[in-house]
Amino acid sequence: MSNCKVIALTNQKGGVGKTTTAVNLGVGLAKQGKRVLLIDADAQANLTMALGYSRPDDLPITLSTIMQNIIDDKSFDVSQGILSHSEGVDLLPSNIELSGFEVRLINAMSRERVLKTYVNEVKKNYDYVLIDCMPSLGMITINALAAADSVVIPTQPHYLSAKGLELLLRSVSMVKRQINPKLRIDGILMTMVMPRTNISKEITATVKSAYGQKIKVFDTEIPHSIRAVEATAEGKSIFAYDKGGQSMGLRLDTSLTPSNASWWNPVTASRSNQGEALKQSLESYIKFHTAENLSAYGIDEISDFNICCEAKGNGEYLIYFLFA
Repeated sequence: MSNCKVIALTNQKGGVGKTTTAVNLGVGLAKQGKRVLLIDADAQANLTMALGYSRPDDLPITLSTIMQNIIDDKSFDVSQGILSHSEGVDLLPSNIELSGFEVRLINAMSRERVLKTYVNEVKKNYDYVLIDCMPSLGMITINALAAADSVVIPTQPHYLSAKGLELLLRSVSMVKRQINPKLRIDGILMTMVMPRTNISKEITATVKSAYGQKIKVFDTEIPHSIRAVEATAEGKSIFAYDKGGQSMGLRLDTSLTPSNASWWNPVTASRSNQGEALKQSLESYIKFHTAENLSAYGIDEISDFNICCEAKGNGEYLIYFLFA
């Protein structure tokens, strides 16, 4: 029996970071030694292009090819059409052909389980299968939910994104009740967060208040970063594009951190003596290494920020900053 976990990343609202999350979660898992397959279940082929395949319509075998073979009851090779990426993940690509596939599913036998038939076979070769869903609640997305063990819901801290969560949760509940009883929601992931803005704080608080008691809202929030946008355009993950970690944190040696810092809980740096000392020690370092990121957000100088310091071993610490 396979121990592979199948995760669908879905939200019927477009532009909330599903594809970017799929790419970077997949590569992150691969960096931990996991075997990862990414499935592009969107006719726009954003995941395929985000991994560097800029002409998806020229690919001979895609997800629609595989699903058509299953509908036609043809035998298929699970490795057929899978592309290997240089960052250690595999990809089953998509292209525009998938846009007309829902019509073909109407008269198909067990139409909600076509993708599940494929996933059940291919997952024997992987530790994780991540399905990047299209921004709709159509039959392809239903297929993804039927094939998945769990769902991650990326959403922006914007009014319209939060407003659409209720409809999505009803759809997930329907699939769980009628098609896939084992389906569960791993959590809601806040993406493209700009913590300096009131709207981000308010919408995040509203989502946690409305859903947090029944559904996990991940403590980790993905900040808005121009480097994540640039990485997608380059066909790379953030790990390959931003090796210095400017969009995720700063890696420093112990000479720049408190000598007793095994774990420093978030504090307001400019309001504590120890924090002020660290702030002064790091100020030139931060300005030098994050000038591009800071200026992108209109931050000209460092005045007040939340900070936490995590010991990583081998004399290294990971410093996170949250600018107020």
